[in-house]
Amino acid sequence: MKIEVDVPKCVASGQCVLIAPDVFDQRDDDGMVVLLDESPAPELHDDVRESATVCPAAAIRVQES
Repeated sequence: MKIEVDVPKCVASGQCVLIAPDVFDQRDDDGMVVLLDESPAPELHDDVRESATVCPAAAIRVQES
């Protein structure tokens, strides 16, 4: 799995951070998404998929290997 985020599309809702805190974070100054791990471990894949699904701005793209 490979993850890409489109930071300009991000609306800083923080849902991704709540669901997958090992993969996503938010910038302190504006709350925009920060990708911590673009190729997370398999045990995190379900959380990453859920984060992409619930992202209100569709700013998270998941490429399955």
